[in-house]
Amino acid sequence: MDSDQRRKSGLNLPAGMSQTSLQLETFSGSFRAISNLSSPSKASTCSDRFIPCRSSSRLHTFGLIEKSSPVKEGGNEAYSRLLKQELFGSDFGSFSPAGQQGSPMSPSKNMLRFKTDHSAPNSPYSPSILGSDNGFSCDSSTPPKPPRKVPKTPHKVLDAPSLQDDFYLNLVDWSSQNVLAVGLGTCVYLWTASNSKVWDGTRGKRVRTMGGHQTRTGVLAWSSRILSSGSRDRNILQHDLRVPGDFVSKLVGHKSEVCGLKWSPDDRELASGGNDNQLLVWNQHSQQPVLKLTEHTAAVKAITWSPHQSGLLASGGGTADRCIRFWNTTNGNQINSVDTGSQVCNLAWSKNVNELVSTHGYSQNQIMVWKYPSMAKVATLTGHSLRVLYLAMSPDGQTIVTGAGDETLRFWNVFPSVKTPTPVKDTGVWSLGRTHIR
Repeated sequence: MDSDQRRKSGLNLPAGMSQTSLQLETFSGSFRAISNLSSPSKASTCSDRFIPCRSSSRLHTFGLIEKSSPVKEGGNEAYSRLLKQELFGSDFGSFSPAGQQGSPMSPSKNMLRFKTDHSAPNSPYSPSILGSDNGFSCDSSTPPKPPRKVPKTPHKVLDAPSLQDDFYLNLVDWSSQNVLAVGLGTCVYLWTASNSKVWDGTRGKRVRTMGGHQTRTGVLAWSSRILSSGSRDRNILQHDLRVPGDFVSKLVGHKSEVCGLKWSPDDRELASGGNDNQLLVWNQHSQQPVLKLTEHTAAVKAITWSPHQSGLLASGGGTADRCIRFWNTTNGNQINSVDTGSQVCNLAWSKNVNELVSTHGYSQNQIMVWKYPSMAKVATLTGHSLRVLYLAMSPDGQTIVTGAGDETLRFWNVFPSVKTPTPVKDTGVWSLGRTHIR
């Protein structure tokens, strides 16, 4: 009987299901199928089958429809587009292709694909920096090198009795022939670094005596041909050893004692500092300063030129100033200023690396090594009990010697060796090199 009913209704119902168990009801103009499947042995349960809807499956996020299939020659693109809409749903055309800006429901990248989280803070070792997406090369993403280690203690200490504690004097120098000269009392002593012999310079042969200053001469500076001297009489005299006269020119500009002098590496400019808090820059041909820099608020004794960049000058001020200032002598602008916290007595720029060393007085009496241009502190050296008034550098640029009112000379290894040393060639008697004059 049941089979006859199934045959008449045209429905192929499973065994045990009557036609009355399947009803079609009208609800708000639509049809809803209510299945009331029953079993003779069990109560009514839901089916465990799930048939997905392609239009809501977001197949594009899994890369299944990211690339369109190639169209054969002579094919109809409109037909292919309609076919895809029939297969994947009517909303297929609203999805943006990968790599373009799409809607929030259509991400531009596939799921389960590794990506960079740009919202997290960057780390020197994070993949976002090491990756190639941000345009950085491998060199720039390399972790920073640890700071260079500088020995904290001097490798040699010499007694220097009667070494004066006078800020305006310059009594220590190291020649290109590896001979250290120091003024003690009324004598000049020469110490040969290669064999540690000490000579009394006053007992040696006097080459020449040049006058011209009215009072004490506290600072000297050599160029290739000219010896410049600064005095308490506020004048700078230019001496030429090839000329029989005492001096060849006089530079007038300071209003107080001249205590700092330094020629630029190319011998074109001379920087002078005085107790009038002025830093003046002169050229070879002018009798008047080409630059007057007055930002310092104390005496300017510490002066050094960069051997790595033309026209870059550094100067240090006394107790009331305590600053190291950097200048562009091409336009006279101040580049940077660093407060060191104590009196700046000396400055020297390394020729091996782009670093400079400063010595200080009140109140810490320290020696500091700086990295330029960041001015990060490489090392701070202590040991002198009084202000470190004197500084000189060895010919190889690795060792410095410092002198203080505590009557000691201390030797420090602060700079590395030069990577590509260039031998100095002797060009003969007519050479204008600094080696032959000194």
